[in-house]
Amino acid sequence: MTRLARHYVPEQPQHVILQGLTGPAFLDEGDYRYFLACLADAARVADLAVHAWVLMPDTIQFLVTPSYESSVAMAMQGIGRRYVDTFNRRHGRRGTMWRGEYRATVIEPDRYFLLASQVIDHAPVRNRLVADPGSYQWSSYTHHIGLRADSFIKDHPLYRALGDTPVERYQAYRDLGAQLLDERDVNSLMQSTLEGWVLGSPAYCEWAAQTANRRLMPVLLRDRPAKVRSTLAPARVGY
Repeated sequence: MTRLARHYVPEQPQHVILQGLTGPAFLDEGDYRYFLACLADAARVADLAVHAWVLMPDTIQFLVTPSYESSVAMAMQGIGRRYVDTFNRRHGRRGTMWRGEYRATVIEPDRYFLLASQVIDHAPVRNRLVADPGSYQWSSYTHHIGLRADSFIKDHPLYRALGDTPVERYQAYRDLGAQLLDERDVNSLMQSTLEGWVLGSPAYCEWAAQTANRRLMPVLLRDRPAKVRSTLAPARVGY
């Protein structure tokens, strides 16, 4: 079967997942810092706007807006080659470290952008790495609440709309994080990203289909309500 092209709808955000394969993707602080340097450089070269990110030992997630169709692929390839080569040299390893290719899909911003950002920033808590997202160093949460400035992040208009001033935005984002996420929405986000089908309302999908580079939903499911599967992938994805 011919592999479908990656989704791309101009000016629309994408949720991206990269899963580790042969063990932890990070063994020490140097690995985390080097990966972020790779991300910043790759995003600049590929003209990719990064809005949220999290690095966990076995799963990496991004929320991005590509400026052209191959922006995400170019950035992921750049990060993969550079980081894996250096990781292997530093730790005396060889071979790949990713479980296949990255997964990504377009999401309807008004309905899912802030949800995706919260899912990413709170992933360390959901995976029991920390009790509070602010105590985890390797995510964009502290950027979003004003405790740190990530120079490579480009704040999305929907984030900026949380308040008229930075202080208002920081508090509004904290308040969002204090609310329980709808597990159905979280599962829909992860399932759509892993399967590569756009996440949005019927009206959004109809609009996006006018400029998308390929069909947005499975042919057999276009006219039926989406079902949330009990399992998202053969291997568990941390989110």
